[in-house]
Amino acid sequence: MELNEELHPVAGLLIHLLISLYSAVTFIPWYFLSGEAWNPNKTKKVKAKPVTDKPGSQYRSVSSLNCLASVLYPGSDTLDKVFEHAKNKFKNQDCLGMRELLSEEDEIQPNGKVFKKVIFGQYNWLSFEEAHARAAKFGSGLAMLGQKPRSNIAVFCETRAEWMIAAQACFMYNFPLVTLYATLGGQAIAHGLNETEVTHIITSKELLQNKLKGIILEIPKLKHIILVDGMKTQGNISQTVTIHTMATVQAMGATSQNLNKPQVAPLPSDIAVIMYTSGSTGIPKGVMISHSNLIAGITGMCERISNLGQGDTYIGYLPLAHVLELSAELVCLTVGCRIGYSSPQTLSDQSSKIKRGSKGDASELQPTLMASVPEIMDRIYKGVMMKVNSMNKFQRVLFALAYNYKMKQISKGYSTPLCDRLIFRKVRMLLGGKTRILLCGGAPLSPATQRFMNICFCCSVGQGYGLTETCGAGTITEACDYSTGRVGAPLACCEIRLKDWEEGGYRCTDKPNPRGEIVIGGPNVTMGYYKNESKTEEDFLVDNQRKRWFFTGDIGEFHPDGCLQIVDRKKDLVKLQAGEYVSLGKVESALKNISLIDNICAYANSDQSYVIGFVVPNQKELLELAKRKGINGNLEELCNNREMENEVLRVMTESSASAALEKFEMPVKIRLSPEPWTPETGLVTDAFKLKRKELRTHYQADIERMYGRK
Repeated sequence: MELNEELHPVAGLLIHLLISLYSAVTFIPWYFLSGEAWNPNKTKKVKAKPVTDKPGSQYRSVSSLNCLASVLYPGSDTLDKVFEHAKNKFKNQDCLGMRELLSEEDEIQPNGKVFKKVIFGQYNWLSFEEAHARAAKFGSGLAMLGQKPRSNIAVFCETRAEWMIAAQACFMYNFPLVTLYATLGGQAIAHGLNETEVTHIITSKELLQNKLKGIILEIPKLKHIILVDGMKTQGNISQTVTIHTMATVQAMGATSQNLNKPQVAPLPSDIAVIMYTSGSTGIPKGVMISHSNLIAGITGMCERISNLGQGDTYIGYLPLAHVLELSAELVCLTVGCRIGYSSPQTLSDQSSKIKRGSKGDASELQPTLMASVPEIMDRIYKGVMMKVNSMNKFQRVLFALAYNYKMKQISKGYSTPLCDRLIFRKVRMLLGGKTRILLCGGAPLSPATQRFMNICFCCSVGQGYGLTETCGAGTITEACDYSTGRVGAPLACCEIRLKDWEEGGYRCTDKPNPRGEIVIGGPNVTMGYYKNESKTEEDFLVDNQRKRWFFTGDIGEFHPDGCLQIVDRKKDLVKLQAGEYVSLGKVESALKNISLIDNICAYANSDQSYVIGFVVPNQKELLELAKRKGINGNLEELCNNREMENEVLRVMTESSASAALEKFEMPVKIRLSPEPWTPETGLVTDAFKLKRKELRTHYQADIERMYGRK
């Protein structure tokens, strides 16, 4: 993406002179001091190779061509040993941090809605030794409450320090941890708890009242509820269920003779986590993840992400029930990074729950490491661009020149310290000002957003590719790789091969690059689906060398340097009536960067000749468009206005984003939605992936209308 502005003659000349002067003064010292002078082509080096010359051969990282990595520290082959190693090595250093809540108040909006606003103080920290001690006491207390080794226990809780302490306790005492998203619906929660036959569940006061209380009678085996926050709730939830606080369970464990002495120590092959997926394709499936699976995934990630260590601070705000966040935090604990906890509602100074004028979590914590999903990064991108567009002309020109100049410089491998300090400093401060690595996963990130984040946040913005079934490990881009649209080379813990998909026209013999369904193998490939052998046999394969493989359903293409690009998904590919194949994900990715669109779901039927779409418009942009067109009404009225649908469709069709699409791929009709799609609505997952089945059901009447069946 290039930012183009019509230059005022004097302003343009002045700025060009400044940039030229900057280039002349800084080029020679920065050429030598940046390190690029000695290795200008490091981004072009081969990062992975096929093991054999045969078509369809698996690719491995050049660092693990002969043997896949499976253990980071010799002898630390279970997660409790990994945390023990970290405790002994990092001792009194900061480990887990939570902000102190100073005040909370209700704020009435102009539309009458009431929003909770909070003011936080500083972060309070537990050291590695303190976190380990609390986990040991909690695990011991759970054992005293009757929790048995190799018997499942559930954690149903928002991301917070207590979640990780509970997880480490379960790893120590060999209690397989069942993870459930806090935003799952009642039936999905009950399904997971009943399928795993849990008797103990760790949750929060809010989730107990809002979610568990209504389904408690549907979970007959549940006996104990442990609250991570505050005092017990008032009143009985059930005559058969006892409620405890985490503090009381830890106090019980501290008095036990079995403290730090689990009855059955975990083996590498024992189940560590049963992670229920977010259910984008139906009822959530429980993925069985062993200790050795997670350790292999952590090992691969640590090898790829450079210079991780005690000087780093990670901000944790994504759901810990998602493999991306759990893996990222386990990596941090393994190498001594501290973790400060946050939430999507308190992340920045402008977040919805932060009282105006007070600091968001990123400003207070100033993290160096951050994980994200494309939905959140797209929001940041659009938010910054809206502010840029509201600047005066001189400021816009200056920003555009600096942006385009930096884009050219980083493509050559050079840094731009003056631009970073003078132009992009305020943008960078949105995430605290010290971020050096921003890793995106969960879904494809658009090239425009990735390039924008690279430039404006002055840090390495990489993509990773992995699934729950592979412990989140598959590929990660290297920090020095500033290309877009790619997800990097295979990690040292796994290998990837491409399988022909004839129906979609993808083959590993394709030229210039091999293409096909991505199949991942290695010690990070999980054990299968809990109590679902038929689905396990469908998606997993154990070859004659007893190596496990997982068939992802994603279509990939290997580049000559061994990096992978996701080009399609089998389930997202629809064949239209005239025979053209439409990739719904491609359509959505291309159109989501239009400032008028906050979210979009493309839809097509094989018995129809065109694509339609459901669109969540940006409220501010939609109101401005309506004003320009002389159309009156509030947001809901505008979204139900057929004339506004046509205007939004016109903007989509005329935008530069549409150039990436064929004519038959562009939606012909759309439906505007006044309500955003959040995990709470059930229309997207916790990682903000579209739930196509639920969206189809939700918009069934509109599908009938747009396809002329009504």
